[in-house]
Amino acid sequence: MKKFSLIVSLLLSGSCLLAQSANRQLVQSILSKMTLEQKARLLVGNDFNLEGASKTAREKVPGAAGTTFPLIQLKLPSLVLSDGPAGVRINPIRNNDSSKTYYATGFPVATLLASTWDTALVYKVGKAFGNEIKEFGVDVILAPAMNIQRNPLDGRNFEYYSEDPVIAGNIAAALVNGIQSNGVGTSIKHFVANNEETDRTTLNELISERALREIYLRGFEIAVKKSQPWTVMNSYNKVNGIYTSENYDLNTTVLRKEWGFKGMVMTDWGGGRHPVEQIKAGSDLLMPGTEGQYNAIIAAAKNGTLSIKSIDRNVASVLALIVKSPAFKKYKYSQKPNIEAHAKISRMAASEGMILLKNEGEALPLKKAPTKIALLGDASYHTIANGTGSGDEHKP
Repeated sequence: MKKFSLIVSLLLSGSCLLAQSANRQLVQSILSKMTLEQKARLLVGNDFNLEGASKTAREKVPGAAGTTFPLIQLKLPSLVLSDGPAGVRINPIRNNDSSKTYYATGFPVATLLASTWDTALVYKVGKAFGNEIKEFGVDVILAPAMNIQRNPLDGRNFEYYSEDPVIAGNIAAALVNGIQSNGVGTSIKHFVANNEETDRTTLNELISERALREIYLRGFEIAVKKSQPWTVMNSYNKVNGIYTSENYDLNTTVLRKEWGFKGMVMTDWGGGRHPVEQIKAGSDLLMPGTEGQYNAIIAAAKNGTLSIKSIDRNVASVLALIVKSPAFKKYKYSQKPNIEAHAKISRMAASEGMILLKNEGEALPLKKAPTKIALLGDASYHTIANGTGSGDEHKP
């Protein structure tokens, strides 16, 4: 039996290597046929303000966060990128027609999943989550978020796993592996040190080399090495004076050369200030995309301040993502995932992550049932089930 299992494992491994080799050849074939203008378009998202942007692609999955720029001449479809660390965040009701709805499962938030200490269970959550991503027509989910919970006042702590990078890295890897087993992508974020929301787009995090590697980078390193997410999203903030999306040491030296990351890097929506520096640093896809970014890339390529080698490197990363996507493979998504079955998995994971306190000793010295209980704060009366903003998903 062990010999049979080994043979199966070797066959699967060989098949995977052959597929990767075929994809690399396809990427190089497409790249060799592209003009400079087509390359620049592929490095910038499909925002509605862009010249030639595809409205059809943006409307494929209403409510999705963004799409990549389609190049019809090269048979390259637009990829759909959706928010949702705790469930697919898309519009549940479309064209004012409530007779047909598109509600996704609300999975436990990251902190609750981390509290299970159970990577096998989190993998099951990821597998169910990934099925919904695929069946709703999404190619990449912009999750999981795995920054460090430094301060309880951080408005996005619910999206993050822990104050411990080892827990965060291992739980994130389990979720990524589960999601990507469906043939869809993830985007671990926000790389790196996005640990507060106030002034996040201008904040300069001053961090020593040791603290950066042992605390803030460690979780990402574990997730990359154990799961190889399809993409990484960098953060809005600066680290030691340089915007993360413009930081070559972070996006190329550490992420790719030291850790062996093989996927694509994208910016957070509107992140960074200098598109040419972002491309040089290894930020492959600038989201959601502006005409100014496109023009800056073209101009820099023509005046020699941005090398074609750097452009081709980044374009190859975007192409590698596209050719393994459901959209490129023309997957016929159903828009009908089994949310009843997924609700049971969600319920099981939530119960495993709950922490119960015993009413004994000095911790909870309640001698008898109280006659009155004070509930403090708005959330005591109005439940926020999955957080808010991009971290929320629509529930019936």
